[in-house]
Amino acid sequence: MQSGIVFNIQRYSIQDGPGIRTTVFLKGCPLRCGWCHNPEGQSPLPQLMLVETRCIGCGECTVVCPLCEGAAERKPAPVLADRCKVCGRCVEACPTGARRIVGRRMSTGEVMSELLKDKVFYAESGGGVTFSGGEPLAQPEFLGDLLRACRAGGLHTAIDTCGFGSTETVVALGQLADLILFDVKLMDDVLHRRYTGVSNEQILANLSALDAVHRNLWLRVPLIPGITDTPANLEATAKLASSLHNVRRVTILPYHKTGVQKFRRLGMECVLESLEPPTQQQLNAAAAVFESAGLPVALGA
Repeated sequence: MQSGIVFNIQRYSIQDGPGIRTTVFLKGCPLRCGWCHNPEGQSPLPQLMLVETRCIGCGECTVVCPLCEGAAERKPAPVLADRCKVCGRCVEACPTGARRIVGRRMSTGEVMSELLKDKVFYAESGGGVTFSGGEPLAQPEFLGDLLRACRAGGLHTAIDTCGFGSTETVVALGQLADLILFDVKLMDDVLHRRYTGVSNEQILANLSALDAVHRNLWLRVPLIPGITDTPANLEATAKLASSLHNVRRVTILPYHKTGVQKFRRLGMECVLESLEPPTQQQLNAAAAVFESAGLPVALGA
């Protein structure tokens, strides 16, 4: 039985595939998108998070933190993302639960025991389980074991992926899932490198390879004002989508600011902190580009 690092199991999800679903968030992602709404999923390792609204400033964390030894003042210890060893001492000392460790190792059996709790809701709603992240393909052995266990348990499965990885791995794991939710962010490779940190060449090759073997692909297009919402990018993405054979839906995912606060709580820099979500008019205009290409479109939340 495999095990991996999970940072959240979200029940009653309705945004990650059909019906009522449970979404399992796996840690680790090769991309560094500035608009990431789950930055706690980027690192493959557990991390310390500080929920500042729960902090009462007692300074108990400073007393026990090895990095704060010799501190002149007894005040809340900062989250030092690049130095913290995630020893957990400050978490244990915090009287209000303001500090927590994000990400824990779970076995396939432990995850499955959570997923099977809502099997009746999946059956009644046409739902199931979605594996997201981070990037679930970053833990291929664990993901594969989970997908096989879900299939054995009669659960509908979806993989929510950025598509980055070896084609062999992407295709092999994709064929174990009932649905692929595939993100297409930027068609221009230079811009893709600038805003995500990686080339889109392998990603687009993997999408083409999946389209050749999988009959149920949903493309997800994050709408990031000033970055992915340009006419050139939307038209190129629509052209790509209409050229594929097994795309059943295009979902427009509007940028939201949820990730901004998470970046702060993790002690990480948010490079798009001042960015505002798209307006309804911008969402409708983006959807119209795909509709004019004959593609079924849905607007995400």
